[in-house]
Amino acid sequence: MIPLWREQLVDPVLVEGDVHIWRASLNQPASHVESLQQTLAPGELTRAERCHFESDRQRFIVARGLLRAILSRYVHEHPSYLRFCSSPYGKPTLVTQPDREMLKFNLSHSSDLVLYAVTRGCNVGIDVERIRPIQNITDIAKRFFSLQEFAMFRTIPEHLQLEAFFTCWTRKEAYIKARGEGLSLPLNQFDVSFIPGEPAVLLKTLEDPQEVSRWSLHALPSPPGYEAALAVERQTCHLSYWEAPAKG
Repeated sequence: MIPLWREQLVDPVLVEGDVHIWRASLNQPASHVESLQQTLAPGELTRAERCHFESDRQRFIVARGLLRAILSRYVHEHPSYLRFCSSPYGKPTLVTQPDREMLKFNLSHSSDLVLYAVTRGCNVGIDVERIRPIQNITDIAKRFFSLQEFAMFRTIPEHLQLEAFFTCWTRKEAYIKARGEGLSLPLNQFDVSFIPGEPAVLLKTLEDPQEVSRWSLHALPSPPGYEAALAVERQTCHLSYWEAPAKG
């Protein structure tokens, strides 16, 4: 059986409908961190130095350095040559050039795990969260979930509520990140599925009912103790899973 997460030995090829999911650990040997750091732009190095804790600084370097290492395989340039710009809400994109115009990507990290999604021609968002105890979980769900989602959350047995909360949260975050509008799109203005055993679906949006026909949601395989989700601006797509390169 072909393993789900595979090492990409050659430059990846994206065809219409493909979404490549890459994963990596943010805990890398010092030599790898140094190698990745050398590919970062001055602005990224400045952001890294602003991190209060050394562990956070190294995780930032790894997350951004691996992003460059991954994208460089699609655009056939050295990672240090890539240039990024950000939307008004902070979503990074590659500076437009003819050979990369349609390349879309997103990343998310939590604790020691980082995930990347890469596709062409449609918006994409990814979110991963480490499942951790939450005090007043019902109050938080009431604040951020839609009325219908909160009603469904209350029907879930208490011992399953924590996992259901993060299932709902990651799917909502993935959709918001794919839209690239930040919290200008309130979490309680759309509904996603999250009942244990149900497939991932964007159920309803108050802003525009037609949105549900444009998007697909996907639950992503993740290590024990994590929950992850993907949102893609197309109804059908093919997902493949890759181990991120260790160095830039």
